[in-house]
Amino acid sequence: MIRVLVVDDHQLVREGVKQILRTDAALEVAGEAASGDDALALVKKESFEVAVLDMSMPGLSGIQLIKRLKAERPRLRILVVSMHGEGQYAARALKAGASGYLTKDGTSSMLLTAIHKIAAGGVHISEEAAAGLLAAPAVDQVAPHRTLSDREFEILLLLADGHGPTEIGEALHLSVKTVSTHKTHILQKMNLSGTADLVRYVIEHRLLDLKPGG
Repeated sequence: MIRVLVVDDHQLVREGVKQILRTDAALEVAGEAASGDDALALVKKESFEVAVLDMSMPGLSGIQLIKRLKAERPRLRILVVSMHGEGQYAARALKAGASGYLTKDGTSSMLLTAIHKIAAGGVHISEEAAAGLLAAPAVDQVAPHRTLSDREFEILLLLADGHGPTEIGEALHLSVKTVSTHKTHILQKMNLSGTADLVRYVIEHRLLDLKPGG
């Protein structure tokens, strides 16, 4: 039996994932969490083989959550289920310690296949994300946003999505001063003059899904 932890800040999404998992007798929904902080607390107390988690949630999330979960439970296999299909997201998630990356437009069978594959020690990347990795031109390897640290990249996306330093600080548990320092470093590394340039860059490079409710 594969014990699975489901992590997503939307209850409807968690319920949907749990219903899919319950169709497979080899899988057990052993826990669920609505935030990265709750997920980390659960992982500290209980044992899970696989964690299925969203990339974007309030508080501890994304790359930092993956790293914290792996630091706490190195043998935990992590499957990221994200709305972002771009290859760079998958690459950063795998580098942080995830074993799989699936986009949210995938099917139920894709989710079950991915869980079984990573639970057995393999790596699974959705076709859309894999295509993004293979299609990225070589010159993009040195694109400005690729010089950012994981934390800076996370803050870049939040800034581009309209969040201010105070809001970002509360979400990531950082001081406003620290967020402002990161913003300064981001602008310097990417040779941008201000927030407007930053937003334009993110949109032009399709780094953020700006669909309503996304």
